[in-house]
Amino acid sequence: MKWKLIWPVLATLLIPLVVAYFYYPDTHLPPGFGEFPPQKVADAPGFSWIYFLLMLPGVFFVTALVIWPKKFGFKGAEPAPRPSKLAPFPWWFWAGLVCNLFFWGLMWDHSMMLGNLVYWSFTPMWWGFIFVLDGIVYKRNNGVSLASSKPKVFWISAIISVVGWAYFEYYDYFVLANWYYPNAHAAPWSNWILDVEFLLTYSTVTPVIFEWYTLFMTIPGFYERYQNGPKWVLNGNKLILIGAVLIGLMVVLPYPLFWVVWIGPFAVMTGLLLKLGIWNPFTDIAKGNWGAGVLIALASMANGLFWEFWNHGSFATDPASTTNPNFWIYNIPYVNVIHLFSEMPLLGYFGYLPFGVLVWQVFIWSGNVFGFNSDISLQPNLEDNK
Repeated sequence: MKWKLIWPVLATLLIPLVVAYFYYPDTHLPPGFGEFPPQKVADAPGFSWIYFLLMLPGVFFVTALVIWPKKFGFKGAEPAPRPSKLAPFPWWFWAGLVCNLFFWGLMWDHSMMLGNLVYWSFTPMWWGFIFVLDGIVYKRNNGVSLASSKPKVFWISAIISVVGWAYFEYYDYFVLANWYYPNAHAAPWSNWILDVEFLLTYSTVTPVIFEWYTLFMTIPGFYERYQNGPKWVLNGNKLILIGAVLIGLMVVLPYPLFWVVWIGPFAVMTGLLLKLGIWNPFTDIAKGNWGAGVLIALASMANGLFWEFWNHGSFATDPASTTNPNFWIYNIPYVNVIHLFSEMPLLGYFGYLPFGVLVWQVFIWSGNVFGFNSDISLQPNLEDNK
């Protein structure tokens, strides 16, 4: 079973390298490959009305499905019982709030009053936010949250997050830097410290998406409104093949197929889990229950608003006061327009939807490969309802 889990994922890593070997006859690798963190290598093509309009139907369809599921055949279900009383906020909620606000202010103020601490602001700001979200879940679930009830799953998700985002960054090289980090070398660090700091920031991605998901699960009827809907049965082998082909083509057509960064690995991982009969959101979707898939996708998009908001505010117009080495800019072709208080173009936010599902699937895959519990579901404490 483990080899069957591993080889398709290894293929997703090897395919772009093999294609690049022939497509780039001089270097055998795309420009900028291996420079960490990724840097800009070329200007992406400018705005294209054709490309923009071709993407709009999908955007409208997904938006309508989320807002008006009944229009798409979802009958819904009765909301699950919820606690009649709420627990008090746990201590880590308050500690996280103080940590988040302190480092948020430090990062946006660009102040050097505390020395080089300002350069480290990004990671503790986000971990503070993670514990704020967990504390809210704890309160709404009457004392049940990931950190309190499933601490091993919670901390393992942080470890898997580092590897998972590094896996995602790997594909960025082959699309010639959809995103890059222009201030990465602004901090007075050696290369190895810079690498460590960036890897630490990666630890926040999976946990924060899981926290949003568990928070959404505390909203009465939110999960249930996407139940008893259309049954979408996918073929695992076909998905693996489609994903692998797209990943290969992405190397040859990095700009027209820039979106494969989100869809290629997503298709392979989904197909792999389905083929081997391992539960993932599409297992339920095949039965007409879209709740888990929709909520994890929306969890990613919701957090994307914070990712982009805090990133945008950390930009310093004065190069002398650049204090966020993790600041990123997008270099997305054809649709890099309509920026609302963020570096991310408006349509780019929809990339967070498949990304959230992929994050969960990578975690589920990792649990099956390394033998740990990957179940993030929480049963609220209903004792006070009696």
